[in-house]
Amino acid sequence: MEAEALAKFVNEVTLTEGDEGNWLLHVDGSSTLASSRAGVVLTSPEGDELEYALQFTFKASNNEAEYEALIVGIRMALDARARNLIAYSNSQLVTKQVEGKYEVKEEMMKEYFQEISELIS
Repeated sequence: MEAEALAKFVNEVTLTEGDEGNWLLHVDGSSTLASSRAGVVLTSPEGDELEYALQFTFKASNNEAEYEALIVGIRMALDARARNLIAYSNSQLVTKQVEGKYEVKEEMMKEYFQEISELIS
C-alpha cells in the first residue's frame, strides 16, 4: 500500500531566523502476537535523516503503534524546530483521523488523537 500523506502541519513554534523548507516524517507501525514495534524517519530540508526504531513494552495494535510513532516523530520535529512538517503513514485509519476525515471513535485512539492535536497546535 502506498504511504498516505497526513495533513501538512505548520507548527507555531519559536524558530531561529532562516528556518525554512519542509521536513518529512515517515512512520510505520507493526504489531504481532509477540511484539509491537514502529519506525520513525525524520528528514530535514537539507536531506539529513534521523532514524529511530521503537519497540513497545505493551501490546499495541498496528494503528496504535502508528500513532505512537507519529507522536515520537512530531516531538522530534518540534525539538529540531521544524516549521513545516509533512508526515506520511501507511495507516489509512490514522491518516484519515488526523486529517479530520474520519471520526475518532475508540477511546484509546481519542487519547492519541488528542495528544497529536496538542503537539501540533
